[in-house]
Amino acid sequence: MTTPLQSYSEHARAVLKLGLPLIASNLAMFAIHMTDTIMLGWYDVTALAASTIAGTLFFVVFIVGSGFAFAVTPMVAAAAEEDNEQQVRRVTRMAVWLSVFYGLVVSVPFIFAEQILLAIGQDPAVAALGQDYLHIAALGMIPALLVMTFKSFLAGLERTGIILYSTIAAALMNVLVNYALIFGNLGAPELGIRGAAIASVMVQLLTVAILLGYALRVLPQFELLRNVLRPDPEIMARVFRLGLPIGLTSLAEGGLFAASAVMMGWIGAIELAAHGIAIQWASVMFMVHIGFSQTATVRAGRALGRRDEPNLRRGGITAMAMSGAFVVFTVILFLTIPEQLVAIFIDPDEPARDTVLRIGVVLLAVAGLFQAVDALQVMALGLLRGVQDTAVPMVMAIISYWVIGLPSAYLLAFTFDMGPIGLWLGLVIGLTVAGVLMSWRFWRQSVHIEA
Repeated sequence: MTTPLQSYSEHARAVLKLGLPLIASNLAMFAIHMTDTIMLGWYDVTALAASTIAGTLFFVVFIVGSGFAFAVTPMVAAAAEEDNEQQVRRVTRMAVWLSVFYGLVVSVPFIFAEQILLAIGQDPAVAALGQDYLHIAALGMIPALLVMTFKSFLAGLERTGIILYSTIAAALMNVLVNYALIFGNLGAPELGIRGAAIASVMVQLLTVAILLGYALRVLPQFELLRNVLRPDPEIMARVFRLGLPIGLTSLAEGGLFAASAVMMGWIGAIELAAHGIAIQWASVMFMVHIGFSQTATVRAGRALGRRDEPNLRRGGITAMAMSGAFVVFTVILFLTIPEQLVAIFIDPDEPARDTVLRIGVVLLAVAGLFQAVDALQVMALGLLRGVQDTAVPMVMAIISYWVIGLPSAYLLAFTFDMGPIGLWLGLVIGLTVAGVLMSWRFWRQSVHIEA
């Protein structure tokens, strides 16, 4: 049976219905990181710099393993469109296995966090605090990966409301625990950056419990714990083949931003703190585009299950247009009230406040520019994941970010002595190339999914 061609307004309503809870949950999830940044910025600028670089390293390692979780969304969406409940369960179970294996392996190097941070040129005080953070945060690696797996399972089934509610609960808990443990309030010890790490681990454990409990109680037909210890080599191989390129693609992009943080640290701790603040604002706006991208993945996955090329293309156009409209809003915001946005993160009594403000304001102006190209690449990437095309986009990402973007950032920042601005312009170049290549790839691939 042929699926009727939906109008653009129908696609827009469907994107909003599925996407708004995902966008809100992404913003709530980011509020957890934002809370850490604001509270540590109020606590101590060195702690803020340490959390910026240590958190970046954690994220880079985490995002590679998240590829297995991200593979769940299009595979579950396609299986659900075919009413194959057993396939949904098998995919989710093997993603959990891969997430646990990966988490066990990658947590070990964090034992040597201080040596790693010193080796990449960070200030000794920043490296010492970064180790304090990572020794604790490493305990949350497996729970964090499981959170992503269960979120992807639920998103693939278009059960996005519980993702939002669980993330809001986690964000509220993070504020409370940070308030207690960073500053020593509510009778708790003053732990500084270690308190922020403890809060993050507690948040991940709470979220896993909520999501798994919901899946078992509300979606019993999928029997997620059935044969949970039974290996499934065929499905594991499929999840691995689809998920590894996703993880490496995310590493290429995440690694670009991690490298930019490292290079900003070479310029100075004050510049690194300003960079961290500007990245926070760019990232919080980017959560909206990630939500649209996740929605595009689900809807493209279901279109793939139906072999419905016309609605796939029309849905892709709609999602990209909605993402583009939010880019316009972001650019206006960054250009009109940059000082107010940066000042939120800095204690009024901080001696370096004026310097951080000055640098942060300029970086936000550049952030408005790369927000547009970053949105383009993540939307194209979400659509490609929906049609289970991940290997070629991985190659495109590696070339765009590491062959073009990172060298451009280095040359502009250091060779041409443009400092922080040049470094960020290098990011813009890499993201632009990625956005153009991946968009071209999707529109070329989308004509080949019909039965």
